[in-house]
Amino acid sequence: MRKKLSIFVFKKSGLAYLIYILLYPVIFLFSRLPFWLLYRISDILYIIIYYIAGYRKKVVRRNLQLVFPDKTESERHKIEKQFYKHFADLFVEMVKAFHMSLAQMNKRFVFHNAELINELTGEGKNVIMVGGHYGNWEWVFSLASMTKALPIATYLKINNPYFEKFMLKNRSRFGGKLIETKNLRNTLKAYASQQKQFILGLLADQSPQRHRAKYWRPFFGNAKVPVFTGPEVLAKQYHAAFVFMRINKLKRGYYSVDFELITKIPNDFDDYELTDIFIEKLEQQIKAAPAYYLWTHNRFKHMGNIPKNKSVMIKD
Repeated sequence: MRKKLSIFVFKKSGLAYLIYILLYPVIFLFSRLPFWLLYRISDILYIIIYYIAGYRKKVVRRNLQLVFPDKTESERHKIEKQFYKHFADLFVEMVKAFHMSLAQMNKRFVFHNAELINELTGEGKNVIMVGGHYGNWEWVFSLASMTKALPIATYLKINNPYFEKFMLKNRSRFGGKLIETKNLRNTLKAYASQQKQFILGLLADQSPQRHRAKYWRPFFGNAKVPVFTGPEVLAKQYHAAFVFMRINKLKRGYYSVDFELITKIPNDFDDYELTDIFIEKLEQQIKAAPAYYLWTHNRFKHMGNIPKNKSVMIKD
């Protein structure tokens, strides 16, 4: 039995390595292409994703119908096509990030007020930065070059250990750190015991598992959906400043980030009040330029299906 298990592990590891050595040269070459050529590739990719594959088109249309019921079908169709063009751009920008220098990154991804984060850490505060899957969140890791405290983010484990090692090394090359989601609480606990400051970035707009959700509230005025409350919980636990991270797309390949301080004293707020503030700010951002939000996520899959559990909090 032990021998069979070792053979299985070897075969699995060997396959993972084979996939890595086959795909790595492709990523290497693509990441070194100039932006103008990558965006020509993105134009082709858009046609494949939208017209040929129709990737998650039903989900996108349902989301847009629920969020913008007052818009005409033609208006929603326009947003839909703009989104898929942005979605294709996001893919090539993610690949390009593997070879972008810090100078290139700072030119195309501008932090308007990174000094706010340094002021907060200078006061001895930890910082929770909360945002949504909007614009290009993949390039936020460049913030590490501008901050004094350690910026960290979470990620879900990648099944291929070779790609995982490659991704972790690349995303931390400007000084930040990626932590597997399941290890976040223990890591923060260790930082606190060592009096080590942190800047934690969290994207908290997607749908948590229904049975684990503690808080349900309307999203864009629709029937109630479960929402993540982790950023608020962690901010209160570590007395961290709570900051909204607003990523804006200026034009193709160019973004800016604005940080908005919500509070330095999160424990002064009632339960879920900070989560409500975050959701409301995110809704405002999406309404202003809806094409740059990640509409392929099935955000409303649990809509109205609230578990009968006394521990669940529901906002009217």
